[in-house]
Amino acid sequence: MAALSYWQHESAIIDEGATLGEGTKVWHFSHVCSGAIIGEGCSLGQNVFVGNRVVIGNRCKIQNNVSVYENVTLEDDVFCGPSMVFTNVYNPRAAIVRKEEYRSTRICQGATLGANCTVVCGVTIGRYAFIGAGAVINKDVPDYALMVGVPARQIGWMSEYGEQLDLPLSGYEELQCPHTQQRYRLNSQKLETLNS
Repeated sequence: MAALSYWQHESAIIDEGATLGEGTKVWHFSHVCSGAIIGEGCSLGQNVFVGNRVVIGNRCKIQNNVSVYENVTLEDDVFCGPSMVFTNVYNPRAAIVRKEEYRSTRICQGATLGANCTVVCGVTIGRYAFIGAGAVINKDVPDYALMVGVPARQIGWMSEYGEQLDLPLSGYEELQCPHTQQRYRLNSQKLETLNS
């Protein structure tokens, strides 16, 4: 029998058919369903559930008590804070089966989902967006946006490094991240990078 390329705690359950990339770690009491595809170098904390029809990219960190339900896609380098919530049915009722109504949710590269935030199904959260702890996301989020509140509203912009940028919400302005020297340009209501 070939050695596993990933590591799992003895209390974790990984159903036959699940795909896990090299260097991924699955911690205590977690469950990965058979249809899940998980990339390389990921960390699934304690009591994480990953459903069928879930795709998780490389180097994602999913903290304790997070359930990643069907039709959720996490691109590379996504951070899911402790006890944050995904949904996949917009209007659930216990007595009505709505499995054919699952809405797809996409979390783009490098985004951070803060502890206890809720992502209502059917939205896309842009690249390197930052969702504050406890926020409720019920609409699409632009790249690099800093979102807080219930329902969430944009209060600023974040760098790829994870620092708030001193830019207005709209207009035309340029700024450099003090940590990485990455330059950003605000063009109307979109933040763009100027160098890599």
